Amino acid sequence: MSETFVLCHGSWHGGWAWEPTAWCLRELGHRALAPTYPGHAPGASRAGVTHDDYVRCVVRAVESSGTGDVVLVGHSFAGSVVSRVAAMIPERLKRVVFHTAFVLEDRTSVNDNIPPDQTELFAAAAAESPDGTVTCPWEVFRDLFIQDASPEDARSVWERLVPQPFQPWDAKLDLAAFYASDLPRSFIAVADDTALPEGAWHPTMSSRLGRFKLVEMGGSHEVMFTRPAELARKLVEASND
Repeated sequence: MSETFVLCHGSWHGGWAWEPTAWCLRELGHRALAPTYPGHAPGASRAGVTHDDYVRCVVRAVESSGTGDVVLVGHSFAGSVVSRVAAMIPERLKRVVFHTAFVLEDRTSVNDNIPPDQTELFAAAAAESPDGTVTCPWEVFRDLFIQDASPEDARSVWERLVPQPFQPWDAKLDLAAFYASDLPRSFIAVADDTALPEGAWHPTMSSRLGRFKLVEMGGSHEVMFTRPAELARKLVEASND
């Protein structure tokens, strides 16, 4: 059965991050759309960008898909986005898939789920920047996000990253409607993801979903670059009951 996937990117990235995996999904006979949030295109203005802006962007992408049976996928930070989108337009969705993604408790923020010392550093960086953004240090990206890539490949991805608006990380989100819904949920757990401390993604955050389908794979936080074909297959597996 052919599925329509709407693939939502994480911090610092754009829809381009999903290109290798989207291509693999299409090779498997599926549709794949990958919107880019406001402020995440090269050269775009990032001042004043909010979590609400991201949510509206993804809602438009789902509504423009031409189907009421979308598999909505969120990677990393985007777990916070797809949770809100799922609560707003559940009738347009078949399932929500969290790919090594933030599953936030109601009225909490992404920052509430990051080690406090990191949050303090990010907040200070945003306060010092002219547009309230945070850049991703090369060493952090190479060693914690994409450690299974060659230095050359890791560098080529890192050079495409854009400064991340801080407000979407710090926004306290109303997720009561998401947790009250019965929309099917899946979580793709990546065994060697070191972007957060061990166990933070799964089982700590995944367990907040209640009843969900667990799909597991190896690799780093950035398997959409290092294992795109495998990730595409895992997404198809996660989309099914």
